Amino acid sequence: MTRGTTHPNRLRRVDNWIVEACADPLRAAADPLVVDLGYGATPVTTVELRARLAARVRADVRMVGLEIDPIRVADAQPAADPPGLTFARGGFELAGLRPALVRAFNVLRQYDESEVADAWSTLCAGLAPGGLLVEGTCDELGRLGGWVLLDADGPRSLTLAARLTTLGSPAELAERLPKALIHRNVPGERIHDLIRALDDAWHAAAGYVPFGPRQRWLHTVAAVRAQGWPVLDRPRHWRRGQLTLPWSAVSPTPPVDHEVVTRGERSPRR
Repeated sequence: MTRGTTHPNRLRRVDNWIVEACADPLRAAADPLVVDLGYGATPVTTVELRARLAARVRADVRMVGLEIDPIRVADAQPAADPPGLTFARGGFELAGLRPALVRAFNVLRQYDESEVADAWSTLCAGLAPGGLLVEGTCDELGRLGGWVLLDADGPRSLTLAARLTTLGSPAELAERLPKALIHRNVPGERIHDLIRALDDAWHAAAGYVPFGPRQRWLHTVAAVRAQGWPVLDRPRHWRRGQLTLPWSAVSPTPPVDHEVVTRGERSPRR
């Protein structure tokens, strides 16, 4: 069970991203079923996601909030509005549902990194054909966040997002990386290189401070893209404090094979 802490609009940044990035598969789905996994002590963020999807993607979207704690499920019932919004007990197996979209936020943060791959695999196996999983984390007020987009073939992209008016530097994003990456912010890892590149570019763009944090961020992202980072989104997304890259650009370095080394030979990397 997660800690369950949540606040209204805590997940607004990822919700607005979902409305754009995940709209086409949801519109094309025969059953517009969405699962919000691990919504916490109150269902407010589930209610908000359903409202945003219904208003901007499909009016007939069906949202199911899942929690493993039966008390939380019972407490959420007053917010239910069937058939468009219901709550049930379930975990990574998705209660046997086959959703077109799953949002799992601030769930894997409390697990070990070694458990992430199996959790991803279980969740993606439960998706409807063409379905998507958005898994990530954010701070308590939703000012900093990071999430991974996955499908049946695995992770596709990483998105970092910040409220620019409260961002001290991009280094703060390291604290809210998804579980698969948060322990990889060390020299030799791609995500460390990215955070370092963003931070260096942010400080180099200090001359834009009088024009506001948005202009400073725009020049920061433009600088890292010019360095060769394969930024996927466009400046209109950057203006919101977002940055999306393919997963291959930030995926963890494969572990060293720790077989016994003999005759002076080094173990190869997998």
